[in-house]
Amino acid sequence: MLAIKEKPYVIISPCRDEEEYLENTLHSVINQTVPPTLWLIVDDGSTDRTPEILERYREKYDFIRVLRRDNRGFRNVGPGVVDAFYAGLEEVQLDRFDFICKLDLDVELPSRYFETLLQKMTADPRLGCASGKPYNMRDGRLVSERRGDEMSVGMTKFYRTQCFREIGGIVREVMWDAIDCHRARMLGWRARSWDEPDLRFIHLRIMGSSQRGILTGKMRHGYGQYFMGTGFLYLAATAVFRIADYPFMVGSMAVLWGYLRSWLSRKPRFPDREFINYLRAFQLYSLVAGKRRAIEKYEAAGLERWKSARRDNNVQVSGGAPANA
Repeated sequence: MLAIKEKPYVIISPCRDEEEYLENTLHSVINQTVPPTLWLIVDDGSTDRTPEILERYREKYDFIRVLRRDNRGFRNVGPGVVDAFYAGLEEVQLDRFDFICKLDLDVELPSRYFETLLQKMTADPRLGCASGKPYNMRDGRLVSERRGDEMSVGMTKFYRTQCFREIGGIVREVMWDAIDCHRARMLGWRARSWDEPDLRFIHLRIMGSSQRGILTGKMRHGYGQYFMGTGFLYLAATAVFRIADYPFMVGSMAVLWGYLRSWLSRKPRFPDREFINYLRAFQLYSLVAGKRRAIEKYEAAGLERWKSARRDNNVQVSGGAPANA
């Protein structure tokens, strides 16, 4: 088994107009105990000082590369971010890397962040995607964004390359960062995030606030849940659960309105009926039995499918937890 420091991973970072936060992320990656083999930053048409800052760091650090894209004239959260990510992926020989990370440039990571993720991935061969937990700094204190343990968060998506390929990459739409976790679980992989000191990171921008404010972001989240195929009962339950999240109460109402507006407009949904049926069954069981028991049930159910894919692809399971864990 390869030592942790010999596990190659590549980071792809889409960005646009990030001069306010950019250097915080640059420093936190440069100071990782296990730095990436390659960090490809895709500048998606920035009009501020982002290109100047990136060029300065590119000249200094050999593992940093920058890809500059034309300015489309506006920030496009969701599809635009994924398009920029894929523009970077086209420049990467993915076969060279055991792991791939999609990393936003508005985060501060602990110095052992990637070392810790690599340790967890090496210990459990069924871990397909993973992350730490995001926190915001508000009024001088850290506040959790409260993300479920069964999901890896979108701003620091760390994939096992084989899992990334099997799920078909990421969807070019809002909610891509939830679809990938459910899709991975559906294929027998595990998706995880942990609230541990070496994996708690600061999200410098409140989730969903980067394009026309936080309420627009909440409505966009409601649309994303609709697109993914979430049932209304589950959506309503999560909205109630998040009433205390910022902005208090009105944020949950905005999520509900974003979902209902999409339903009333008959907007298209994710075109995979098998996936939507799986998702809704998982969500319903979570409401009845609790999220922890739902995870245990559906991960156990996916084990044989995961093993079958290893056999079909002639992939040897090695290291860490046994395949039936």
